[in-house]
Amino acid sequence: QVQLVESGGGLVQAGNALRLSCAASGRTSHILTMAWFRQALGKEREFVAAINRIGGGTLHADSVKGRFTISRDSAKDITYLQMNSLTPEDTAVYYCASSEMWVEVTVPSRYPFWGPGTQVTVSS
Repeated sequence: QVQLVESGGGLVQAGNALRLSCAASGRTSHILTMAWFRQALGKEREFVAAINRIGGGTLHADSVKGRFTISRDSAKDITYLQMNSLTPEDTAVYYCASSEMWVEVTVPSRYPFWGPGTQVTVSS
């Protein structure tokens, strides 16, 4: 089992930045992929970014490319999502997820472990 806990969400004005953190515990040595998803009210869960825990490769959704960056601190086993130039359209609950595979990383059903989520609200 893997336990994931997100932190760093909050209320921010448009144009500003936030950094989300995801702390992993439990059977973390089996994790290959860490990812961030988000879900706005009334919408489906949406892929944001993923990072390969071994090779360090990353993938970002087109909607956040150039503004958001996923990274990891391997010593602390924390995955970050740096979010710059936030807009009201980025308002959502942000979830951290993990998988033992790097397959269809943009698909939520590929991730067996999820954190409870952290709310990000961007005001105009």
